[in-house]
Amino acid sequence: MNYLVTIHGRWLLTAFLVLTVHLSESSPVPQGKRLPFLTSDVKEVSKKSFDFIIVGGGTAGCPLAATLSEKYSVLVVERGGSPYENPLVWNRMYYGLALLQTDEFSSAAQRFTSEEGVPSHRGRVLGGSSGINAAFYSRASDDFVKRVGWDEELVKEAYEWVESRVVFKPELTAWQSALKFCLLEAGFLPYNGFIWEHIEGTKIGGTIYDKNGTRHTSADLLRAGNPEKITVLLNATVKNIIFHGNGNERIARGIRFIKSDGSTNQTYEAYLKEPEDSSLKGEVILSAGALGSPQILMLSGIGPEKHLKDFGIPLVLNLKGVGREMQDNPAIAYIPDSKAKYQLSDTPQVAGIAKDFKFIIEGGIVPINSSSTLTRTRISIKLAFPESKGMLKLNSTDPRQNPSVKFNYLSNKKDLDSCVEMARLLQRISRTKSVVMFLKNGVPNNQTSSTDKLREFCKKNVRTFYHYHGGCTVRSVVDRDYKVYGVENLRVIDGSTLLESPGTNPMATLLMLGRYQGIKILRERDNIFVSNSQKQP
Repeated sequence: MNYLVTIHGRWLLTAFLVLTVHLSESSPVPQGKRLPFLTSDVKEVSKKSFDFIIVGGGTAGCPLAATLSEKYSVLVVERGGSPYENPLVWNRMYYGLALLQTDEFSSAAQRFTSEEGVPSHRGRVLGGSSGINAAFYSRASDDFVKRVGWDEELVKEAYEWVESRVVFKPELTAWQSALKFCLLEAGFLPYNGFIWEHIEGTKIGGTIYDKNGTRHTSADLLRAGNPEKITVLLNATVKNIIFHGNGNERIARGIRFIKSDGSTNQTYEAYLKEPEDSSLKGEVILSAGALGSPQILMLSGIGPEKHLKDFGIPLVLNLKGVGREMQDNPAIAYIPDSKAKYQLSDTPQVAGIAKDFKFIIEGGIVPINSSSTLTRTRISIKLAFPESKGMLKLNSTDPRQNPSVKFNYLSNKKDLDSCVEMARLLQRISRTKSVVMFLKNGVPNNQTSSTDKLREFCKKNVRTFYHYHGGCTVRSVVDRDYKVYGVENLRVIDGSTLLESPGTNPMATLLMLGRYQGIKILRERDNIFVSNSQKQP
């Protein structure tokens, strides 16, 4: 009888998934103000000029474009396609499958593996990694905002702007409710309930899935801009930045790009406008992520001179910080399922934050392959402030290929000692009544308390939490206004500028950062305009 129930349940679940795929052929374009012009036709953009060119329509790029479009023309160049045509992106039913169904040029997620052999993914769709991540939304801590020197009131306004458009209060699933009690039982106190803020204890965070299970990526924020002034070019990969040099001056003038599934030899160009007031020149802004932005700078001739010479790239600026200070938050996981099960995927909605924000714990249910409904339950913990740092280098002059990145996971002894602490926390969690009763697995009896064995466990099982950052960090590659040192009309605004991953995860802060920096740029240009007007007789 149990066998028949299992088979019958499997059939129902599979049939439901097939039906959902059929029904999802019509894309869930958000209601309200219309989207800007989206095209995959490079001829619609080639040889045209814009006030701002944003390379990467990801987590930070879309809110940045929406904000700048209030007064200026903006071109967004995105190497992937539209999220509204891909149910693996927008439909919560398929959470996790986008990371399993990948290809070379067009999938929403692009696989890469660090030099240490740790597999990971990067977003390749309008909306960037907000289209493939776990959808958990939580702000940065107040201390983080103060450390980086941001305007606290403007940060608050920018967060609220994002939250009013794409963030929702989740309805806890059975597993997330069990995880909440498990974390409290394990000592992750106090219980803070549903809250945006990053504070110690156990909390319920926001989600970018609405009550209907539709994901709202950063692409939805484009609706908050002026659709008449935004052009989004999809399925196009930027090859390099076009510069004009006059003596010691290095000035960004535009971009050179290719079709994402085309030949690297067939290139197209787009340019910055030449305004009458030369003090209000347009800008190229890289928002291509922690891997993409340093890669594009190097392909454009900005980076360590010797490394660029190895690839025959003409030097524009010897900026040694490009590709340095790469970090990923090392993580380990407890997987209580002895066998995969037929159950729906489940996104994290609850987080445990412990030991002065040092450890972050979340849990979900994820698919294990792309051709079935088999899933595994997983509780993961990450180290929020790793000491270990690595480096990014080019692998190829083809911008579609992943660069080489080494994060040096756990190479610092402090990180390895912290991982031992994380392993012991997972052991404590696995023995809580809430987990044991929900999963019906019994109390694990094969756990070790040996520090040496736990160190070996960490080394063999370290994984990513997908919160890698660095490569174009503030005060190394860009200044506090995110302008690239030694180059005019060029900024970087994305996770590559971060020295640490803020909050439980960086998505909320990167969404905020796009809005925040967009407002600062508008104010900066308004001040220049007023100043120039006052100088006129």
